[in-house]
Amino acid sequence: MSLSVNIIKRLPGFTLNVSFTAEAGVTALLGASGSGKSMTLRCIAGVEKPDEGRISLDGRVLFDAGKGIDLPPQARKVGYLFQRYALFPNMTVLQNIDAGLSLEKDARVRKHKRESLISRFHLDGLEGRYPRELSGGQMQRVALCRMLAGEPEAILLDEPFAALDSHLRWQLEREVRQTLSEFPGVALLVSHDRGEVYRMSGRVCVLNAGTSEPLSATQELFERPRTLQAALISGCKNCASAELLGSGRVRVPDWNVTLACEETPARATHVGVRAHYILPCGPGEENAVLCRVEDVTEDVFTRVLTLRPAGAAATIRSELGKDAGGALQIGEERCFRLPRADVMLLSETHEG
Repeated sequence: MSLSVNIIKRLPGFTLNVSFTAEAGVTALLGASGSGKSMTLRCIAGVEKPDEGRISLDGRVLFDAGKGIDLPPQARKVGYLFQRYALFPNMTVLQNIDAGLSLEKDARVRKHKRESLISRFHLDGLEGRYPRELSGGQMQRVALCRMLAGEPEAILLDEPFAALDSHLRWQLEREVRQTLSEFPGVALLVSHDRGEVYRMSGRVCVLNAGTSEPLSATQELFERPRTLQAALISGCKNCASAELLGSGRVRVPDWNVTLACEETPARATHVGVRAHYILPCGPGEENAVLCRVEDVTEDVFTRVLTLRPAGAAATIRSELGKDAGGALQIGEERCFRLPRADVMLLSETHEG
């Protein structure tokens, strides 16, 4: 089972240009607000029409601009879970689920599927309630039931936990992860939450201002991103322009440092170092950088330091555990190490 998407859609001041193939399992679309993630899902679902390109699901063409093919949403076998669930407000839980079973003509089969879904998603006793009488978690369960009732070959999840508080998000995420693990088709997840993407997906497609980067394994994206946008969207707080010197060395003018690194790809234009790898050290260690502490902020579980390397135009950020680094004070000068193995060489755009 695979979903192939190769489309262009033009909007005022914005062009969506997306190309990827998602296999069975969960693939995440990750990008900043306005990068085109939700629009991509809407084009796949048939809610929006691309200007160019082709979309196919397991070899079945859903859209082809050149051949004039544009299947209506109900014929695509694609389930779409909207951010706000889009339940029918004038229908009960049972009626909303039945709406997803509209193509099933056998009454006994409909009844069996309905009862199975209600039991599976813990909605027993809520069948007669209207959406306004449900909690956020209950509404999401009903929306999932309605989506799965039609036995889709692909499911699209658009920020599925955005409307829930943190405790309920975690609980519902576990249930959705279980549902997705049992789903044999393709699932696309749109999320702003890097943790959700890391926990729920096996592959990631980064969208940068409407343009997709090649798919990468989720763990690879977070451990070794290849582009500046991928590093930023995966949570890297320290990125700066760089000059390659060769022999495993790179100059970072904004930080006024020369760093040893593991690799020097020919097209690298930036470096990135994640904040939690930047720790206090002695002055003689490799990649030790003398910094002035400009700010200390206590977060829930960490101490966030804003550091300015000696003679630098820009600051870097370090995140320490509450018991690490001692009682660092604003104005104090201290060496911090940017470990060679954690200096990421990044290109402005993806190679190839």
